Amino acid sequence: MVSLDSLSLRSPAKLNLFLHIVGRREDGYHLLQSVFQLIDWCDTLHLKRIPENEVRRVNPIPGVAPEQDLVVRAANLLKDFCKLEAGVEIDLQKQIPMGAGMGGGSSDAASTLIGLNTLWNLNLPNETLCNLGLKLGADIPFFIFGKNAFVEGIGEKIQEISLETPHFLVIFPNQAIATASIFQDPELTRDHAQITIDGFLASPLLFQSNDCQAVAMRICPEVKQALDWITQAVPGSQPRMSGSGSSVFAVLDPKTEFAKLENLLQNLPKGWVGRVVRGLNKNPAYNLISSD
Repeated sequence: MVSLDSLSLRSPAKLNLFLHIVGRREDGYHLLQSVFQLIDWCDTLHLKRIPENEVRRVNPIPGVAPEQDLVVRAANLLKDFCKLEAGVEIDLQKQIPMGAGMGGGSSDAASTLIGLNTLWNLNLPNETLCNLGLKLGADIPFFIFGKNAFVEGIGEKIQEISLETPHFLVIFPNQAIATASIFQDPELTRDHAQITIDGFLASPLLFQSNDCQAVAMRICPEVKQALDWITQAVPGSQPRMSGSGSSVFAVLDPKTEFAKLENLLQNLPKGWVGRVVRGLNKNPAYNLISSD
C-alpha cells in the first residue's frame, strides 16, 4: 500500500438547474427536487500529513471559527468515526463565493472526506462517506457521489443523470443570503407538484424554475439586478437563481460570442463576480494529485 504525505484536490461548485420545494418534514427540514450540475468553478484543497494528532487549518477564512469551518469539521468527524490517531494540515484556496448557492462549502467538506480517505488509507466506501457528510450538510453527499444527479429528499436521495456540458454564465452579486432566511420565510412555496426523473429528461426546458427565487429577490434586491444584467447581456437566455442564492446563471448557446461576453464581464458592478464556466460530468476531486 502506497503511503502519501500530501494531496491536492479541486472542489467544484454546482448549479441547481431547477429547484422545487415539494414538502416539509415534521423536524422542519424541507423536501426538495432538483437537478445538480457540476461546473468547473473550483476551490483548491491541500491536505498534508503532520505528526501531531490534530486537524490544523492553514490560512483560515476570516470570520469563520474552526468549529464552524466545514473542512475542519469534516476532518474531525472522520477522525472520530474511525477512532483514528492521525494529523492533517488543511490549506483551502477559495475561489467559489461564499453564500452564493453554489455549494462551495459543501464541496470543500466532501473533498476533505474524499482526500483523507486516501491520505489516511481508510478505504471507506462512498456510502459511508455520504452518511458522514450528511451529518454536516445536505449537499455534501452529492459531491461525494461525484456525478450530475437528480436529487430528492433533503438532498440525500441521489440518482445519476446524464447531462450536456454546456457553457454557463454565472454572476454572484456580492451579497450572501443565509439559507435559513429563505427556508423560514412564510411566503416560500412548499407544495410544488412532484416530477419524475423521466419527466425531466423528456422535457428539461419545462423545468427551469427555482421556488426560492421570489423570496430571495424580495430580501436581496441584488438577485433581481443580476438577473436583469444577464437578460440584457444575453437576450433570450432565461436566467435563474441557483440554490437559495444569491448567484444567478444562464445556459449559453454555443453560438455565443464569448469574447464579447468576457468584455462585458469586465464592467460588472463593483464587487460582483462573474464567470463563463463549463459543465462537468464528474467531480474533479477524484483526480487526486500527490504532492510527494
